[in-house]
Amino acid sequence: MYRHLYRLSVVTASLLIGVSCPLPGVGNSGGSGAVLAQAQTREERNDEAFRLYQVGVQQYQQGQFREALETFQTAFVIFRETGERQGEGATLNYIGAVYLNLGQYPQALEYFQQALAIRTEISDKAGEGSTLNNIGAVYNDLGEYPRALEYFQQALAIRTEIGNKAGEGSTLNNIGAVYNDLGEYPQALENYQQALAIAQDIGDRAGEGSTLNNIGTVYHSLGEYPQALESFQQALAIAQDIGNKAGEGSKLNNIGAVYNDLGEYPQALENYQQALAIRTEIGDKRGEGTTLNNIGLVYNAQGNYSQAETTLFAAIEALESLRQRDLKDDQKISIFEQQDHTYRFLQQALVAQNKFDKALEISERSRGRALVELLDSKLSQNSSNQANIKPPTLPEIKQIAQKQKATLVQYSTMGDEAIYIWVIKPTGETAFKQVDLKSLDTSLQDLVTTSRDNIGVRSRSLFDVTVVNPQSENSTEKLRQLHQILIAPITDLLPKDPNERVIFIPQDSLFLVPFPALQDEQSKYLVEKHTILTAPAIQVLDLTRKQKHNTQNSTGDVLVVGNPTMPKIEIGELVANLTPLPGAEREANQIADFFNTEALTGSQATKATVMEKMQQARIIHLATHGLLHDFKGFGVPGAIALAPNPPSSLSKGGQEEGDVVDGLLTAGEIFDMKLSADLVVLSACDTGRGDIKGDGVIGLSRSLISAGVPSILVSLWAVNDESTAFLMTEFYRNLQQNPDKAVALRQAMLTTMKQYPNPKQWAAFTLIGEAE
Repeated sequence: MYRHLYRLSVVTASLLIGVSCPLPGVGNSGGSGAVLAQAQTREERNDEAFRLYQVGVQQYQQGQFREALETFQTAFVIFRETGERQGEGATLNYIGAVYLNLGQYPQALEYFQQALAIRTEISDKAGEGSTLNNIGAVYNDLGEYPRALEYFQQALAIRTEIGNKAGEGSTLNNIGAVYNDLGEYPQALENYQQALAIAQDIGDRAGEGSTLNNIGTVYHSLGEYPQALESFQQALAIAQDIGNKAGEGSKLNNIGAVYNDLGEYPQALENYQQALAIRTEIGDKRGEGTTLNNIGLVYNAQGNYSQAETTLFAAIEALESLRQRDLKDDQKISIFEQQDHTYRFLQQALVAQNKFDKALEISERSRGRALVELLDSKLSQNSSNQANIKPPTLPEIKQIAQKQKATLVQYSTMGDEAIYIWVIKPTGETAFKQVDLKSLDTSLQDLVTTSRDNIGVRSRSLFDVTVVNPQSENSTEKLRQLHQILIAPITDLLPKDPNERVIFIPQDSLFLVPFPALQDEQSKYLVEKHTILTAPAIQVLDLTRKQKHNTQNSTGDVLVVGNPTMPKIEIGELVANLTPLPGAEREANQIADFFNTEALTGSQATKATVMEKMQQARIIHLATHGLLHDFKGFGVPGAIALAPNPPSSLSKGGQEEGDVVDGLLTAGEIFDMKLSADLVVLSACDTGRGDIKGDGVIGLSRSLISAGVPSILVSLWAVNDESTAFLMTEFYRNLQQNPDKAVALRQAMLTTMKQYPNPKQWAAFTLIGEAE
């Protein structure tokens, strides 16, 4: 069962104390009466701005965020008019803090960055530390923990240097919150205890309450419920005593979470309802969504599924309001990671009521949303980036199956308890199956991993290639077990004609399942019975179909690359030597012959040349090494090895100064490209892998889809040079006879398995997106 969600208090804004004495440059130093009158007027305006500022601070502390926002904005206008830069910076910092509490992260970052620029310019070190702390809080809320830690550490250094004990305690508290979110509880407690000692020493009641709350979250995570309850109740008493409404809501929510875990549901509901009332009143959308989620969990546990449904729908509405279109793609992915459990809880409530169709809509609503919005904005050339695409309804899902001429199979994983499976036929007929996983003697994720281990699949890291569990190589026992779980319950619902398409939409670890190699009780592989594709979401299929329409008139060349001169990879003291791939070169030359073109091999296949030719190509085939690594910090792992550029071309062809390795085309760089290719084949290791998130697999395949490619062929493990060359040649040979890429891949696999019977030699590749 998934754990409930609770929010940590991570922001303790540093206050700028209002001053009543004349500001520098303003006073009775002589001059004409007109000048003096003007000076007095400016001083009076500043006094009015400081008065408004202090009112805003009071409103903020009482959780009156919208009132505080209006007050701060009025104060800011006056500060700007009078040129009071310190006041400008302080007010911008608080406006950012208001937006942060309202869950409006792009606006929060914008105002914090403006505040930071001013405070750095005027050497306001205390203010600089405060704003760095708050920028860290935004990234923490977005789930971007490394960036959050970076800003918190900068803030801590400044606050320690200037002797700002309250600020030092606040930032230590926030660093502890990051470690808590990462599950690193000893580090979290260490930072919290330091923060608590400081808060108690200087009489910072707000800081003391915030830190006691966060210590309670650690005890809660460790299952030490009495200690957690004691800490939360102490924190609640402080929040109520100082009138901190936002803090009061947070602590009540967390007390409810403890009672929920203890199975004391009436007490849990009582505290949750009090928390919800406060969070709704002050406009804390994130807190509101979290508490609604937790109330829904209680109703689910009590078997009150109708109320759970209503409550969890409300939770989703609140949480989705935080995923604004102007968030960056990686920020949308991160924030969804903190929300996707709510969709699964709602599916459980719906399935318990036999509302299978509505559960399918929620399942689809929960996946690939950042990618869907990205594709939609690119296809519609929506420069304003306003939301104009909604999750598909059941009739729209059926229409997608019809247009794809395919049977769609959507999986939704409910932890290690169950898998939900929906089958949507092109005729519009739908069916639902629930598979109980409680009898498994292992987790679903471990089963997927061992199924790969047992056929001798290699897992490539950056600096070596590891053969996992070689002693049991060629065992298909686990592939049969996966077939029993994933396919056997729906066998009668799948098409009888092996040329009819089946598109699997996996989730979580199921993205690593080699569906063609799943084996039934008669030892038949799934690819022998069906033509198989995959997709990250049903709605993505609708958008890749539109991409396909955009590439139909592409008349570009066919770009074939094989065995480029390999770049040398050095990161610190680690060195990776990528071995040449003679099979990839033969593969490239044979494929080039099919299209009456010449392959780029060796030193010809430079990154600059390949990137330039990719822009116009209608088919792109890259046979080389693939690597799982985020080389340039894009947050998108994956790279394709190409030949290093000659020195004379370092400023051309998209080469950026500061590349970690010249000769690697990264997933991050592909993400920013605009391609018109109908098909991209990455005939390399692990090109279908990456970071598995709620948005799908974040890696090379997603980057290619976002770049405009409707059909992508990628691998799920480190592939063998010889067998891959054979399979790819067969794929293109079949494609010459039949434009259906999925049929061509199936026939290539059937031919390859005769010569290379182990599934690791022929089952690694999966076609994502469009078949035709």
